[in-house]
Amino acid sequence: MALLEVNHVKKIYKAKLGAETVALSDVHFSVEEGEFVAIMGESGSGKTTLLNILASLDVPTAGRVLVKGKDFSALKDAERAVMRRGNLGFIFQDFNLLDNFTVEDNIRLPLVLAGEDPAHMDEKVTPLAEQLGIGALLQKYPYEISGGQKQRTAIARALVTKPQILLADEPTGALDSRAATRLMEQLCEIHRGGQTILMVTHSNVAASYAGRVMFIRDGEVFHQIYRGDMSRSQMLDRICDAVTVLMRGGDESES
Repeated sequence: MALLEVNHVKKIYKAKLGAETVALSDVHFSVEEGEFVAIMGESGSGKTTLLNILASLDVPTAGRVLVKGKDFSALKDAERAVMRRGNLGFIFQDFNLLDNFTVEDNIRLPLVLAGEDPAHMDEKVTPLAEQLGIGALLQKYPYEISGGQKQRTAIARALVTKPQILLADEPTGALDSRAATRLMEQLCEIHRGGQTILMVTHSNVAASYAGRVMFIRDGEVFHQIYRGDMSRSQMLDRICDAVTVLMRGGDESES
């Protein structure tokens, strides 16, 4: 059984006057445990809507999303929140850190919300902070650290509950090239440790770190690239070629 199954998901938004916008028309794919998948597409292609549905922040109009065989969309809001907290970790482009919390308290927050024993939180927070190179920053506040350090804090916060799936929404979008490279290298290290990652990105370079890249167009998956034995440079070339096709609106079959 795949860790994540997206079965013919459709999402339609209805306006007050009855007009409809089809954000997702028929999205169907699965993700195995331990995969690193990047999702790409032009603005308006539906990739953000898809991420929101995968995060159980929104529900599909039709179709199902299953995590370990459990259908999130069939749950009530309170049950879905519990499932989300126990199975998913989130990284956002704008970090979403609380400025009046220290770095340590920001990382601890999911554990507090889950009702974990405070006496054991350090056992989870400290190793993660050291792994991500922010161990010396735990008593600082977000406004005192760099963008890259903020994003690594956000990664630690996302991983502290040991989620089944790490969802990343444009994680390098607010970073300079050097910080973005370091961040992607750290995500790869986390992935090599067995973490399943789904990342939405506009960046060809960021996507080239993934093992599979899915391209969304007009609310559907229209192309996929699997790394196989390709180097990252070769993967980047394939992504750039696919993006060119995407921008031209041409057809390209799945590989």
